[in-house]
Amino acid sequence: MDRITAAEVFIDVTRSGSFTATANRLSMSRPMVTRYVEALEHWFGVRLLHRTTRKVTLTTLGEQCLLDLELWLDAGQLLIANVKPSDVLTGSIKIATSVSFAHTQLMAAISEFMILHPKISIEIDLQDTTSDLVKSRIDLAIRIASNPDASLIGKPIALCRSVIVAHESYLARMPAIKKPEDLCHQHCLGYTNFENQVWHLTRGTTHKSISVNGRLSANEATALLEATLCGTGLSLQPTYMANKMIQQGDLVQVLPEWKPNDMNIYALYSSRKFLAPTVRAFIDFIDEYFKNHTWDI
Repeated sequence: MDRITAAEVFIDVTRSGSFTATANRLSMSRPMVTRYVEALEHWFGVRLLHRTTRKVTLTTLGEQCLLDLELWLDAGQLLIANVKPSDVLTGSIKIATSVSFAHTQLMAAISEFMILHPKISIEIDLQDTTSDLVKSRIDLAIRIASNPDASLIGKPIALCRSVIVAHESYLARMPAIKKPEDLCHQHCLGYTNFENQVWHLTRGTTHKSISVNGRLSANEATALLEATLCGTGLSLQPTYMANKMIQQGDLVQVLPEWKPNDMNIYALYSSRKFLAPTVRAFIDFIDEYFKNHTWDI
């Protein structure tokens, strides 16, 4: 039985926690998944997994073998890619990013990349929180952060600026906003991943930290944008989403002379040593793409 496939099946079972889930994910029968895992255990001469009717967990030796197997597979895939007598990139990339950035900016970049590389397939995992890339089998995460996870390798690919926005229907029924302190008396929608309760604003060399109040918060920027368009309150929005709506008159920028904190948009990955050529090519592509496609105009 093919040991590479057996290793791939075993690793998937450790991630899914279920022989049935792995069978569905890999489009094979459950008995075949069992046979591959048993073949791997026979190869090592040890039991790698505890099986119960409710769950599958790693044995102590299974935990030791798991990382080595992942490195072995990564090294093998990299070796094949490096010696393959073809200049055409092939393979797949799993990318994690936020709903808002995928919808407004990233999908256009991905479409161009896939036209250039017709034999590469891409899977998008939409989430607004930092995940364990290895555990989730994610090749690359596109994240907006002030300080990225220190355990990951990060390449800044663009700058994320934010603005304070509101719908005119909200502004018409609320007291005028002339200075940052006026925000204390407004309904400020909270983004749980960025400055939820304190908004930091800068004008020239002057910095102000304003404690804001609001009854609505969310962990995804597009939900807050929709609430803002409904006149629910003020929100901090990334310019990659807000600029077009401000220009079209759908939103009004509030306190335009005061600038919220900037953050970087990073391409994050877990290991430089075994970075697949397809992933490296995509990182280089989006780095160049966002140098030539700016939304801050």
